[in-house]
This record gives sequence, C-alpha cells and structure tokens, in this order.
Amino acid sequence: MATRRLGPATIEVLHAIAAGHRYGFEIMEAAGLPGGTVYPALAALERDGLVSSSWEDPSVAQAEKRPPRRYYDVAHQGRMALQAEIARLRRLSGIVEEQAAPARPGLAPRKA
Repeated sequence: MATRRLGPATIEVLHAIAAGHRYGFEIMEAAGLPGGTVYPALAALERDGLVSSSWEDPSVAQAEKRPPRRYYDVAHQGRMALQAEIARLRRLSGIVEEQAAPARPGLAPRKA
C-alpha cells in the first residue's frame, strides 16, 4: 500500500490506468487532466512502485507514423493503493453528507 495519501489528480491518473487507459494522451483524456498534471503524477506513481512502464517497439510506432508510446500498467501495490484511496474517499463523502444533512425534528445533532 502507498506510504502516503494520493492527491485527487494522482488518484484519477491511477484509476484511468487501472481502467485500461495505458499511454499518456489516453490517460489525459480519461482523467480529464492536462499533461502538466498527468506526467508528473505518472512519474511519482512509477517512482513509488504503484505503476510500471515500458516503451512500445519503435517499429510499430514507425509503421503508424507517430512517436513511440510509453505504456503504463498498474502494479499489485497500485491496485491496493487505489482501493484504499477509494474507500477513504467514500468514508469522507459519507462524513460530508452526514454533516450537510438537515437536522431531523426530535433528534439531537450528532457529536464528532
């Protein structure tokens, strides 16, 4: 599991990769984030061992007349970190919803 909490943009990037979006532009589109956010997140995720990457065969890119792509895969540790972050966000969402709910007549407000 990640030793630190992941920020929202990094969670989006990790989620996009886990959903099958494997290279830069595809990840940017799926996450709805600019390259200036996605690429630093990818570097941090790889540094932390949550994703791994590999370059495609240059002949494939050359045949398609484009630069080679770097493909990313989620590591087991990355899947565990993503699950933990999603669970944390769900808990936070429940707390926010609970705090935002109007008080019901006859019930005392809940203390934290």
